[in-house]
Amino acid sequence: MVVSRFMISTARDFFIQDHANAWVEHGKFVIDGATGGRLSGLTFAVKDIYDVAGWRTGFGNPVWLQTHEPATLTSPIVQSLIDAGATLCGKLITDELTYSLNGDNAHDGTPLNSRAPDCVPGGSSSGSAAAVAAQLVDFALGSDTGGSTRVPASYCGIWGLRTTHGSLPMAGVLPLQPSFDTLTWLASDVDVFEKVGEVLLPATQHTFEKILYWPAVWDLAQPELRSGLQRVQTALETVLNLSATQTELLEPSQTLEDWRQAYHVASAHQAWQVHGAWIQKHQPNMGEAVAKRFQFASTVTPSAAQAAWQQIELIKARVREMVGVNGVAVLPSSASTAPAINADAAGVDAVRMQTMRITCVAGLSGLPQISIPLETDQGKPYGVSLLGPAGSDLALLRLAKRVAALLK
Repeated sequence: MVVSRFMISTARDFFIQDHANAWVEHGKFVIDGATGGRLSGLTFAVKDIYDVAGWRTGFGNPVWLQTHEPATLTSPIVQSLIDAGATLCGKLITDELTYSLNGDNAHDGTPLNSRAPDCVPGGSSSGSAAAVAAQLVDFALGSDTGGSTRVPASYCGIWGLRTTHGSLPMAGVLPLQPSFDTLTWLASDVDVFEKVGEVLLPATQHTFEKILYWPAVWDLAQPELRSGLQRVQTALETVLNLSATQTELLEPSQTLEDWRQAYHVASAHQAWQVHGAWIQKHQPNMGEAVAKRFQFASTVTPSAAQAAWQQIELIKARVREMVGVNGVAVLPSSASTAPAINADAAGVDAVRMQTMRITCVAGLSGLPQISIPLETDQGKPYGVSLLGPAGSDLALLRLAKRVAALLK
């Protein structure tokens, strides 16, 4: 492989002309893809949580960058894409330690949302979404723990898939909350998106024989997104020649806020178990919102975490039983379109809470969810998702592609 710094011998110079502010300074390098592979001719970049041998992984925080040596091995996911012919064009900005959905970073700045320039790109895969939306690379690797790919895909008007939990190897990728972390990718072109899926995902057989309609989830979306939800469900009914069945996602005494709270407590406790010792040792300067999340994480008791995990096991079983081996549900990718860059902190947090009441459904159940790009009547991007059975990722992707074709 040929490795070069700050320059690429093609028509696009990603690093000098990074008008999306998507790349990290320490991640400006190129590794050429193998010749003749399935992804030959395509370019990609990776969220700055993926290890690439010889380069530092920054995790969105300068102290992390300073306190860790260059990687000695390359993430198997990254290597598989290079081996398939895709050229790796460096590393992209992430929200700090991936603990955010907004897309801003107190140290590296806010990447440009090319489809809505006055708005945030969403996070924590902010640079990945920004680079793809600006068409600076053909696709980008991200991750999704609580919504970190589905939300930026929605805000930036591109394709994104939260994979079945545990389906892709996490080796060589920095964790936040291992029980919820998934590896993902984003693309603006659905054919490119599918090609990447064919390289990364097992080619399992899945048929979809029921469509689930969950009003409790739809009700969380802002009114301007409702018509898109209905359009996608109608297209899905046409593709599958089925009618959607309304089902009650929740137990009578539950709300999706209860589900979000269970995720909030258990995941925060796990984040502190993973990173608390490093934070206590190095006392890194963090953005205010992320610092508050880790501060809360440090206070979660084992008994509180255990109670949350018990609730999560019941939720997971309920959702998986409902979806079964052949169900598919339509749901919002986010509760709203992208917030304004200058939105006040309280407003940003309110949007985050509402969105996480939606994204926690796939997170708690470990099921795959793919975001289909749409736009409002005013031309602002947002996403509508399909959620399917465990392991149905590639079939779900192809189903979403067929649905999207009917929406044009």
